[in-house]
Amino acid sequence: MNKLIDGYRRFREDHWPERRDVFEQLAHRGQAPRTMVIACCDSRVDPTMIFNAEPGELFVVRNVANLVPPYAPDSTYHSTSAALEFAVRVLQVEEVIIMGHAMCGGIGVLINGEPAAGRDFLKLWMSIAEPARQIVLERGSADPQADCEEESVRLSMNNLMTFPWISERVAAGSLMLSGTIFDIRSGILKKLQPSGEFAPV
Repeated sequence: MNKLIDGYRRFREDHWPERRDVFEQLAHRGQAPRTMVIACCDSRVDPTMIFNAEPGELFVVRNVANLVPPYAPDSTYHSTSAALEFAVRVLQVEEVIIMGHAMCGGIGVLINGEPAAGRDFLKLWMSIAEPARQIVLERGSADPQADCEEESVRLSMNNLMTFPWISERVAAGSLMLSGTIFDIRSGILKKLQPSGEFAPV
């Protein structure tokens, strides 16, 4: 905690004075981001840094392996779906980006099995991406980890369209969906193309 407090003090000394007007305007007017990013909670992948975004620019939700579950309104807890509802229906964002990444630990769990200490919640959460794993296994991939990272982004893109208020806005042309993969080894961002393949931006 002490290291984080030192970082906060540097923020107050070095960055707050030049950003104060931005934060005051955000506090006064409220947030109005145009883009939502669904990213992994991996500590090496920071969407704000990768997209060089300013405060108030991105509405970000992070979860293990940047997964979107299918639309399933019921009496259980749905953190990612709640964030989607807030961003798409309340904030009226214009784009939703799913940002996967290389060397994803969650995808590693999906491919190799969960660790003994990760069975309370991790196994069930990662089962969302089981269809992606099956596709990769049936394909006989030479690199199942990397292929499953890409396939899980495609799956989450499909799951987004199961939300009626997302598919309606996509059909109306008022909401765009994008899939990306960030390689933490090279810094290269790849975007899902209409062909279904990923290509560097």
